Amino acid sequence: MSRLLYRWGRWSATRPWSAIGAWVLLCVLVVAASAGFGKQLDDSMAAPGTDSQAAADLLASADSGAGGLTAYVVATPGQDGVTFVDSRPARVDLDRLESALSELPKTLGTTQEVAPDGRVALLRVQYPEIGELATSDLAALKDVLAESRASSSLQLEAGGDLYFSFEQPPANVGEVVGLVVAAVILVVAFGSLLAAGLPLAVALFGLLVGASLIPLLGLLLDVPVWAPVMAAMVGLGVGIDYALFLLSRHREYLAAGVPAAESVGRSLATAGQAVVFAGTTVVVAILGLAFAGLPFVTAGGVAVAAVVLVMVLAAITLLPALLGLAGQRLQARGLLARRGKERRRGTDAAVLRWSRWGAHVTRHAAAYAVAGTLLLLALAAPVLALRLGLPDQGSYPQERTERRAYDLVAEGFGPGATGPMVVAVDLSRDPSVVEPLVSALAADPGIASAAAAPVEATSDVAVIIAQPTTTPQDAETVRTLDRLRSQVLPAALAGSPATAHVGGYTATMSDLSQRVEERLPIILVAVVAMSYQLLMVLFRSVLVPLKAAALNLLSVAASYGVLVMVFQWGWAASLIGLESTVPIISFIPLFMFAILFGLSMDYEVFLLSRVREEYLRTGDNGYAVVRGIGVTARTISCGAAIMVSVFVGFGFGDDPVLKMLGLGLATAVFLDATLVRLVLVPATMKLLGDANWWLPAWLDRLLPKLDLDGAADTLPAQDEPDLGRQAPQLEVRGGGSA
Repeated sequence: MSRLLYRWGRWSATRPWSAIGAWVLLCVLVVAASAGFGKQLDDSMAAPGTDSQAAADLLASADSGAGGLTAYVVATPGQDGVTFVDSRPARVDLDRLESALSELPKTLGTTQEVAPDGRVALLRVQYPEIGELATSDLAALKDVLAESRASSSLQLEAGGDLYFSFEQPPANVGEVVGLVVAAVILVVAFGSLLAAGLPLAVALFGLLVGASLIPLLGLLLDVPVWAPVMAAMVGLGVGIDYALFLLSRHREYLAAGVPAAESVGRSLATAGQAVVFAGTTVVVAILGLAFAGLPFVTAGGVAVAAVVLVMVLAAITLLPALLGLAGQRLQARGLLARRGKERRRGTDAAVLRWSRWGAHVTRHAAAYAVAGTLLLLALAAPVLALRLGLPDQGSYPQERTERRAYDLVAEGFGPGATGPMVVAVDLSRDPSVVEPLVSALAADPGIASAAAAPVEATSDVAVIIAQPTTTPQDAETVRTLDRLRSQVLPAALAGSPATAHVGGYTATMSDLSQRVEERLPIILVAVVAMSYQLLMVLFRSVLVPLKAAALNLLSVAASYGVLVMVFQWGWAASLIGLESTVPIISFIPLFMFAILFGLSMDYEVFLLSRVREEYLRTGDNGYAVVRGIGVTARTISCGAAIMVSVFVGFGFGDDPVLKMLGLGLATAVFLDATLVRLVLVPATMKLLGDANWWLPAWLDRLLPKLDLDGAADTLPAQDEPDLGRQAPQLEVRGGGSA
C-alpha cells in the first residue's frame, strides 16, 4: 500500500487541480443526489423482539393511528384564579383551538382532557407514521398556536413526538466556539495561518460530502434523525486529526530539505498509511454496533462510519493536492515561526521535552503503571451505579416550549401523565377482556388511572392508556412496568385467548435499556476481537494489541464513570447547562464504546507506528519508546486538544443526547491522549521490553504482511529525515534501559 500512496501523493502534489476538481465534482454530485433522492430520516427506536415493539406492531396492523406520531398542546388561562371550568371565555378559546388543530393537514384526530383543578387542559393531536409527515406539518401546528396566542389570553405550550422528530434545536454557540478553539490550537501549533487552515478546510469539505451521503443511506436503512449531528461531531474530530498527522509529517520532510512533491509522497507513504489503518479501526469499531440487535443503532453506526470513511479519503486524496499547491509556503514565518517552526537539523525544544518525559516515565515504569491504572479505576468506579434510561422533555432547559409543556402536564395531571403506558390488546378471539383489563390496571398501586381509548367498533385491537404515579425517569416506573407484564396482565387474561402488550414511550425506553444491557458485552467482545486482529497484523505482535485493548477499555470505563458523576449524581452539572439529574441514555454506552475504542486505537496506531519504525531500525525497545513519544507526543496532544474542543462544544447544546456524548467523548479522548498515551503506554512497553514485539513463527507465517511504516518501500534509509535524534543525551540505549 505504501508504494501506491507514495505515487498518489506525488501525482496529487504535481497535478493538484485534477485532484481538487475531482473532489468538487464528487461533492456536487453527492449533494445534488441527496437533495433529489435522499430519504427523510426516521425517528423510530424499534427493538425487534420486545414487548413494546409487539404493541407498536399490533397498533400499526390495526391501522388505528395510535402507532403514529403525536403532538400535545397544553393550555392554561393567563389570569390567576381562572379555570376552564368556571370561565366560559377560556372554554371557548380552548374549543376554538381544538377545532383549529383538528383541521390541520394530515391530522387524524384530537382529544381534550382538563385537569381536576381546571387550570390545565391537554389537547392531544394524532398524526400518521413519520414517513407521511414533514417539517411543514410542525410548522403548520406552530402557526395555529401563534394565531391562538394572538387572539386569546391562553398560555400555550407544546411538545410530543412531532417536536422530537422535526424540531430543529437552537443554534449551539458551543459548536462554533469549539471550531474556533481548534483553529487557534492549529495556528499556535504550526505557526502558520495557511498550515492551520488546511486541516479545517479538509475536515469541513469532507463533512459536507459525508453529511450529504446520510439521506442517501436512508434509501437502504432507516437512519435515525440524530445520526447527522453525531456523525458531524465524530467526523470533524477525526477529519482534523487525520489531516493534522499528515501535515505534521509533511512539514518534517520540508524542514529536512525534501522538495514539496517528494515530501507529499513520502508523507502519504508513512503517516498516510497510518491514517488509513487508524480510520479502518474506527470504522470497524463503529460497525460493531451491528451486534446491538437494535436496527436504529446499527443504522446510526453505519451513518457515522460512512462519514469517518469520507474523512479518511479526504485526508489521503484531497489534502495531498492542497499540500502540493501550498508548496514551501507551509513553513512558519515571522513571530509564530520563532515559536513553532521545526529546525532543519536536530529537534525543536518540544520534541526534546517530550523525549525527556518519555525517558523519565520509563525510568520509573512500575510506579507510573500502577498509579495510572489506579487513577483510571477510581474514575471508572461510579460505573457500578450506571442507570440506563432516556431523558424526556423534562430535561430540556426552561427556554424550550417542550419543557414548559412537560411541567404544566405534570402539574395538572400528575407526574406519570408525561409518559403514559399504552396497552395494546388483541381482541380478535375474545372482545370481552377490555373492562377486566382496565380494572386490573387501575387497581395496581403504581397506576394512577387507566381508561380504554376510543377505537372503531370494527377494530380487533383495543387501546388502554395507563398513567403511572411516577415520572418516566423514576426507577419505580420501571418496577411498575415489570409488574404489569409479569403479574397484572397475565392474571387478568388467565383463561382468555386474548393477548396484551405494553408499549408507549416509557415501555419502549425500558426495553431499549434492557436490550443494551444484554448486548453490550457482545459488542464489547466483537469490537475488541476485530480490533485486536487488525493491530496484530499491523504491528506483528501478540502483546501490543492486547495491551492496547486493555488500556482502551480502562479509558472508556473511566468516561462512563464521569457520565454517572455528572448526569446521575449532578456533580458540576450546571457547568454544561444541565438543570436536573437524568439517567444515562440507553444507547449512549453503545455508541461511546464503539467510537471511543476506535478513536483510542487511532492514537495507538499513530504512536506505535513511529515506535515500531525505530525498533525495526535499532532493535532497542527502550530507545524506540522514548523516541516515539518524543516525535509524536506534540502532534497527538495537539490532535487531542482539537478533538476535545470540538466534543466539548457539542456538549453545551440543549439536547441531552449531545451533552452526554460530547462530554463522554471529550473526557475519554483527554484521558487517552494524556494518562494513557503519555504515561501508561510508555510505562507498560518498558516493563514488557522486547516481549512487546514477540510473535510466534507459525502465526507470523499465517498473517498477511503489511509494512506500516512504509519507509522500506519508498525511502532510501540514508534519506529518511532524522528529526530530534537526542538519544545519547537521554541515555536510552544499551539493552533497552532508560
